Amino acid sequence: MRYLISVYSWVVGGLYFIILCFLSIILSFFLRPKTFDPFIKKSLRILFKILFIKVRSKGAEYIRPNTNYLFMCNHSNFFDIPLLEAYIPTFVRGVEALRQFNWPVYGWAIRRMGNIPIDRKNIHASITSMKKTEKILKKGQSIVILPEGHRTLDGNLGPFKKLPFHLAKQAGVPIIPIGLSGLFQLKHKGSWIIDPRPVKIKFGQPISPDKIQNLSTEELRDYTREKIQDLIE
Repeated sequence: MRYLISVYSWVVGGLYFIILCFLSIILSFFLRPKTFDPFIKKSLRILFKILFIKVRSKGAEYIRPNTNYLFMCNHSNFFDIPLLEAYIPTFVRGVEALRQFNWPVYGWAIRRMGNIPIDRKNIHASITSMKKTEKILKKGQSIVILPEGHRTLDGNLGPFKKLPFHLAKQAGVPIIPIGLSGLFQLKHKGSWIIDPRPVKIKFGQPISPDKIQNLSTEELRDYTREKIQDLIE
């Protein structure tokens, strides 16, 4: 039965997602991404229902309208980004691996949406990407970053990179920690099996700009990691 459900998820879910990416690309030529973002969020929530994935969201009340944030969360698998886009209750862009921008359809879509590529193998290119992200944050746009830099291999929260926290100290915006639970059990790296189950996205209280400035980069990294760990169930 697991195999049949997995085949269904890849075929039906994959086709739905590709169509949604194409629609995003087309709409981006006529409208600003922020304008049709509610449609994308609603469509992605429908996708999770189609895949029999029940999503519970908690803590969204911490996110105030008309305030931009730097969202940070754990990284389980490729479901993370659609889940974050669907349930973060504000318009948000992401920092994603450079190679993903070269993927057919999805890469075209995230480029049109204004996501930011980062080459983690090249420190100079990574710094350039962070400087671009800083400018976007200072213009009032919210950004989401996965500070582990790669998917978990065992379901546990991995070490965090320092560069996103240099960004946080320069940008002067609050950090919202996010814990994603159940996604590793749903689909883990190295397996094609998709095992539908309840998943949870939990938002923590904002880390204020004052708090961010009062901590060193290393202290901020460790403090944020601890907050995210506490949100994972």
